[in-house]
Amino acid sequence: MQITYMQTRLVRLAAEQERIPIPEMVKVFDRFGVFRYIKDMWELFHIEGDLAVLDDIRRYLAAKGVPNVQSA
Repeated sequence: MQITYMQTRLVRLAAEQERIPIPEMVKVFDRFGVFRYIKDMWELFHIEGDLAVLDDIRRYLAAKGVPNVQSA
């Protein structure tokens, strides 16, 4: 349940920062495996703040060839 709560917070935060609708951000997270990544990294992520985790997610997406979320 805590993982789902974190995933939800991060989708909302990412959508807000990228200025795109939440449903579009959900598609990006789903398409590039970000939800799974958050689940897999839970042990580390749950002790970090949301902004730090979002920075990590941006690096994760960049490594997958997504230079910015809006181009996904």
